[in-house]
Amino acid sequence: MMFKAITKNSLGLALAASITAALLSMVNSLTADKIAYSERLFAQKALLEIVPKNLHDNDLLLDIQPIPERFWPLLGLEKKQFIHIARRNENPIAAIIPSATLDGYSGKISMLVGINADSTIAGVRVVEHRETPGLGDKIEIRRSSWILSFNGRSLKNTPDSAWAVKKHGGDFDQFTGATITPRAVINQLVSTLTYFEQDNARIFSAKTAIDVSENN
Repeated sequence: MMFKAITKNSLGLALAASITAALLSMVNSLTADKIAYSERLFAQKALLEIVPKNLHDNDLLLDIQPIPERFWPLLGLEKKQFIHIARRNENPIAAIIPSATLDGYSGKISMLVGINADSTIAGVRVVEHRETPGLGDKIEIRRSSWILSFNGRSLKNTPDSAWAVKKHGGDFDQFTGATITPRAVINQLVSTLTYFEQDNARIFSAKTAIDVSENN
């Protein structure tokens, strides 16, 4: 009798464990799908703020090119990342490039930098930072329009001396009580434009999007 009871209890526990495992697997699957969807929407929103829908006719999330490792230091990257290409009628019109600097007041500032085919900046968005609320966080578009002051700028139409805050003789505003943060962003934008000059022929020569799964 005791053996039967033990066997019955064991089977019950095994069944309960199986059901729990199945439920956890289902929850994890549903959660992973929701997270992936949310991340896609967030990424898409940032990309479309830089190159709006009316300016291109391809999928910015899928039309990508890898950044060669030799350029990672210039862009402040620590691992493989991808450039998003905007096209119209199959012709490339802009590249959206991930770029980062460790020189912010509170450390790393990550950005997406859109650069038009004519080498002018299409737009910049800060996607991650830890700058001081009310001071350095004015690099965010939802906090200030400061980041829009780079639109249309290039290394050709803006001299080297102008790529600085006004306090240091440049063209761009600094924030009251915060000079380090805007200076870090400005310097990294120059590095990103420099990278683009060196690699734009390769970026725009690709005719089709790559398969991300083959490059991870």
